[in-house]
Amino acid sequence: MDDDLITERRPVAFPQVFGYLRHVAGGLPRHAALVDCLTEYCDRHELALCGVFTERDSTVIIRSPAFVGLLDVLELPDAYGAVVPALSHLGPKDLGAERKRQITAIGARLIVVRPLTPTTRSASSLSTSQSLRRQGDV
Repeated sequence: MDDDLITERRPVAFPQVFGYLRHVAGGLPRHAALVDCLTEYCDRHELALCGVFTERDSTVIIRSPAFVGLLDVLELPDAYGAVVPALSHLGPKDLGAERKRQITAIGARLIVVRPLTPTTRSASSLSTSQSLRRQGDV
């Protein structure tokens, strides 16, 4: 996702978004936490989360039923885009890139709650973090 603001600088009448999760492992609490993550993000950014499509099959295919459902609703006139917790929810690297291309090709916006950002941690901050964990202060 680019760095521009989502709704503040764009003329969006009804910013309707649809969530997409790739949740093949873990139970209902994990799924609920992921949906809550999307809901909270959308609330903070004045987006209407209209539904969440969940991929539960571990088979890796580009046109899975959940993804096809997402693409179908993104073609609706009032759809603004898709929201995912992280790019990894689109699938492994090549599959994720193709799915991202398909989403943007239909004119929808892909919103990533936790975008991949390079982080550089110095050795001193790493050792401080580890010592805090050992002491139970985290």
